[in-house]
Amino acid sequence: MSKKPLVIILVVLVILFLALTVYYWVTPADKVPDIIAGTFSGYHPGDKAVNFKHGLLTAILAIGCGILAWFKSGSKSSAK
Repeated sequence: MSKKPLVIILVVLVILFLALTVYYWVTPADKVPDIIAGTFSGYHPGDKAVNFKHGLLTAILAIGCGILAWFKSGSKSSAK
């Protein structure tokens, strides 16, 4: 089975997680759309602070997917 589709999916996830990280770090909590706010706890109406922890989590997920894509894209060496 080819590893290329998995690597492409992982790279797309990296881009999406990085975009979400930036969005969390620049958007106040009360301005986050309901579709995102409804899936996570900790959002309160009128809260002007940014959600640093949620942004940090998505940054960690992006890094993890990037590392996994890097290892999956490497050539298979025969270790004997």
